[in-house]
Amino acid sequence: MIIGVMGPEGSYSERAAKLWARKNGLRGAEFHYFADIEDAFLAAVRGNTDISVVPVENSIEGSVGVTLDLLLENEAVIIGEIVVKIEHCLLSKGEPEKIRVILSHPQGLAQCRHFLKTHFPEAELRSTGSTSHAARLAGEFEEMAAIASPEAAERYGLKILLSNVQDRKENHTRFIVVRGGEKVLSGKIKGKADSGEKLNTVFGRNAEHKLCSETETGTENSSSYAFKTSLIVYLEKDRPGALYELLGSFAKRGINLTKIESRPSKKELGDYYFYIDFEGNISDVLIKDALEDIKSKAGTKSSTLKVLGSYPAFRNSE
Repeated sequence: MIIGVMGPEGSYSERAAKLWARKNGLRGAEFHYFADIEDAFLAAVRGNTDISVVPVENSIEGSVGVTLDLLLENEAVIIGEIVVKIEHCLLSKGEPEKIRVILSHPQGLAQCRHFLKTHFPEAELRSTGSTSHAARLAGEFEEMAAIASPEAAERYGLKILLSNVQDRKENHTRFIVVRGGEKVLSGKIKGKADSGEKLNTVFGRNAEHKLCSETETGTENSSSYAFKTSLIVYLEKDRPGALYELLGSFAKRGINLTKIESRPSKKELGDYYFYIDFEGNISDVLIKDALEDIKSKAGTKSSTLKVLGSYPAFRNSE
């Protein structure tokens, strides 16, 4: 098993991948490190890794735009998710009074915006590809510091000057587990195979059954709240009530949405794709019925409904 993550070692992506692998009994997994989210994601799409683990949303800064765009633009299937508590620390070789430059991933800097403005108003802030990359660079000069994880401090021989420097105590990032997949769309809704059948090519039959056994029943309540489904929908912007009708397809069937977000299509101003997560499995009769209803309302353009996958919903059992 080769798992792609954003590197180098000591990143939150690595922490998420190791946690997910442990929860699913994937012992002996090999981790490949990539410079950024895009490289890690595309490694799975191209088959250079079996799967990749990438961040998709943070409880402070919201969704990770590059991940959402990659999900739309590439043929990938989500097969799992994991939520990691973020514990940003200020790391350096030197002392606080010597710090002139502070490095971190853009999300890390944004999550610590108030802390940095209050305690280091004169410091130069520099973005890096990942928090662990920032930690590695900070090890070169005493006047440099990084906002990164405790693991990064240990990995790169840095001192933890301050712990939990994020602006909100509760800071969590949701990561998704993706693998390469077939084209799932353009009005055609694929079911069980997208969320389970083909996982044997990555995990083998035993692991497939463990991760996705509930997809086999195909009954209306097979997954209950144990599974989550993600999809992307395009709505014609000039049709009144389109979003209302879309939400109604879920509401009248009692399907609980866990997330809905718009993302610019990048074609013209005011043109959007909607990213939706909801409880349930695509093999459930009720879910299939809702998706057929949505397909009929989504619009006339190609690729109006893209099912990203059904997968076990995260449950914190640490």
